[in-house]
Amino acid sequence: QVQLVESGGGSVQAGDSLRLSCVFSGRIFDNYAMGWFRQAPGREREFAAVISYNGGTTHYADSVKGRFTITRDNAKKTVYLQMNMLKPEDTAVYFCAAQITGWDDVVPLDANVYDDWGQGTQVTVSS
Repeated sequence: QVQLVESGGGSVQAGDSLRLSCVFSGRIFDNYAMGWFRQAPGREREFAAVISYNGGTTHYADSVKGRFTITRDNAKKTVYLQMNMLKPEDTAVYFCAAQITGWDDVVPLDANVYDDWGQGTQVTVSS
């Protein structure tokens, strides 16, 4: 069974940076696309970024494009989300998610297709 543990959240000022990490265990990490999603209070969970099994393909929500960068280290079984130029509207609980894709270079955007989720890490950005 896949286990995902996020870390790196916190409270920062607008314009600051944070790097989230998500450690994967339980299965072969290289077979999974990894996504970051976020959920603000009173809102639906929304897609932020995704990376394919080998890091060859990434995709970002328009709201974070140019500010966030998703990367992965398959040797460490870890996916990262570097968040720069943070804005108050980035305040949310951030979740990482895993979807088995084998060696297909696909990047699922729909939260409903992801089978495994972490517990989330809170990011709060104040103005």
